[in-house]
Amino acid sequence: MQSKIRGFSRRRGATLFLAIAAALCLGVLSLLFAMKQNRLPMLQSYFSNPWILVLNLLPGVLLAVLFFALFGSAAPAFAATGAVVMGCTWVNWFKLQFRNDPFVFEDVLLVKEAGNMAGKYQLFVPKGLVLTVLCIVSGTVFLYVFARWKPSRRERIAAGVIALALLFPLRALYFSNAVYSEHTQNNGLINQWDATQVYQSKGFVYPFLYSLKAATAPAPEGYSAPEAAARLASYPNGEIPEGKKVNIIAVMLESYCDFTDVPNAPEVSPSVYAPLHALEEEGISGKLVTNIFAGGTINSERSFLTGFPTLPTFNQATNSYVWYLRSQGYRAVGSHPGYEWFYQRGKANANMGFEEYLFQEDHFGALAEGGIASDDILFPELMRLCDGEREPYFSFTVTYQGHGPYPDGENVWGGDFIVNNGYSEREYNILNNYFGSIENTSRNLEALAGHLRQSDSPTVLLVFGDHKPWLGDNESVYQSLGMPVACDTPEGFLCHYSTQYLIWGNDAAKRALGRELRGDGPTIGPSMLMCTLFDALGWEGPPFMQEQRGLMEAGVTMYHAVAKNVLMDGELYDLPELPAPVRFLVQDYFCDAYYERKHFAY
Repeated sequence: MQSKIRGFSRRRGATLFLAIAAALCLGVLSLLFAMKQNRLPMLQSYFSNPWILVLNLLPGVLLAVLFFALFGSAAPAFAATGAVVMGCTWVNWFKLQFRNDPFVFEDVLLVKEAGNMAGKYQLFVPKGLVLTVLCIVSGTVFLYVFARWKPSRRERIAAGVIALALLFPLRALYFSNAVYSEHTQNNGLINQWDATQVYQSKGFVYPFLYSLKAATAPAPEGYSAPEAAARLASYPNGEIPEGKKVNIIAVMLESYCDFTDVPNAPEVSPSVYAPLHALEEEGISGKLVTNIFAGGTINSERSFLTGFPTLPTFNQATNSYVWYLRSQGYRAVGSHPGYEWFYQRGKANANMGFEEYLFQEDHFGALAEGGIASDDILFPELMRLCDGEREPYFSFTVTYQGHGPYPDGENVWGGDFIVNNGYSEREYNILNNYFGSIENTSRNLEALAGHLRQSDSPTVLLVFGDHKPWLGDNESVYQSLGMPVACDTPEGFLCHYSTQYLIWGNDAAKRALGRELRGDGPTIGPSMLMCTLFDALGWEGPPFMQEQRGLMEAGVTMYHAVAKNVLMDGELYDLPELPAPVRFLVQDYFCDAYYERKHFAY
């Protein structure tokens, strides 16, 4: 018997068959854990769509061939393939559980950030993870016993070259928008408006590889650098008049969202939002439809600072409205009580034009006894810093207080900020701790406005929330209360992604600008927020902003980078559904934004 096994294991055909079969099994195992809910029905749906099945299984086979060529043995090739494929699959699974956000290629560049954030959640070892490890170990042992044929050096080189050569034609297939949107459409078990569920409906390996397209930033369809340059050159570079150069303090508030008008939201204490509502009565306010939910803060802040519909990595100097303001004589500064390395903010902010940006390491840690500064520390320090700035200045602060998850086992704010309408203890603590944080932020916002109200320096305050808050894993508290954040309807989609913004000016700013700065603002996306601010101030802005303004005048006020739809005249449209003239304007906007990203002007 042993001699028969030995003879079988050393056959070329047997080894290759078992190695490929094992790689296919890894692909199926990855599909099993690609969806955080309804796993078995979703697995069946994958098998009913040949496109999804092949696009998810083929990369594992090619990777196994590459490792086989590298190691010259089936067993270690399988172990290495399993570590890569299933390791990424489980990163995706945990990210979905905690953030309702899939693992995409750009996350690979943020490994340090991911490790830091993982420590803030209660990690656990699910049975599926144990099963995965057992499968990889047993598969490795099985191949070690039954697949022992060793290829020659020439055969290994040939196999590696063939596998690598296949990557080039497959790139077009995996990056195809038509394949992603049409051939792999699998909406039977999901909400088609929910980009996270759409990602899961296609498996994991395939949509992860498709996300590489966004990370490498291919040019938009129809892009021509000379044509984009000509369009932008048709606009004059708007100069800010000397007498109207007011100071700007922009503050992006972590997870700050006004739930007042959200159906089935908790009944909160009047003190939670009273300061915000009072300032809204004095200023310009509107809804902000972000690209993110419960995480991904940098999308909102960098969309605001650049006006770009999709974002680059900011690894080099990149055009932004910060650079434009500096070209107009403004000093550009900012602060964040978190760490400089998180989201690579230190490097990215410098490349977007900030002359100075203060972080935990070099400033706020000393004020917070080595920790992360709360709003009670951050806001008074912001006032002090701005009072000492050379004018005119643009200051952009990103808060940290309010970041989830919120404690579910105790009341950390020492008060009752919501009415307990029969909530479980866990639900009550999550909600009360969130709204307790919001109440504290609102009071600090009120103090900042009060400080500016007494100042003779003309200053405009812009405040906006980056995204809706985390309220339990898998949106559990939202669902328990019946808040309409499911993306299966346009109303739910807008509720899911919306926060708010406020533009407020002190009397000195109103006199300098000759404007009241009061009224209802449009519903916009974060990439349109700076343009909306400039409109309120009566500033023309740089050529790219003037092009944005034309798009807004045509009714388009938001492009959603995840769902890839637009808001026009208050209604959601997929891009192909737009009237042709508007669709062409949107396409020009994409192309010119890409040009701006690639051609630094300052």
